[in-house]
Amino acid sequence: MVPRCCSSATTAVEGCMGKQAVGATSGQLAGTYQGEGDAKGVTLTLKASENKPGSGTVTVHDWRTGDWYRSELGETFDGSGTWSVVQGGTSATEFARLSLSFTAPERFLEGDTLDSLSIAQSDGRTFLYADDDPDVCPAFRLRLQGG
Repeated sequence: MVPRCCSSATTAVEGCMGKQAVGATSGQLAGTYQGEGDAKGVTLTLKASENKPGSGTVTVHDWRTGDWYRSELGETFDGSGTWSVVQGGTSATEFARLSLSFTAPERFLEGDTLDSLSIAQSDGRTFLYADDDPDVCPAFRLRLQGG
């Protein structure tokens, strides 16, 4: 269901954040993101690689710990690793995603924690979010500061 405030929006994501991105560059994504909704208190910082476009390093503060490491690390962790953009395809439902690979405090295996985020952009604003349900505004979302 699209929020009433944004009746011209075609999806709930578009109504509360912006259009889902088909592609994104390092320059568009690099910076510090602050959490909103269920991500309140979370900080994610992306630094672009100088020699590998569409990728770089990531640091997080208060990131959700997955089930496997919760007993060891607690509910959240501060960590770091790398990121890369997985560009969207040519169909109307293939959007770009941000892939995260954490190496500290531990090397997480794929799916051990939230490691893939969707990208939305509109009016100079950039959001990263967990795409759990396309019919509602994503509860776990991060907004690029200064954007």
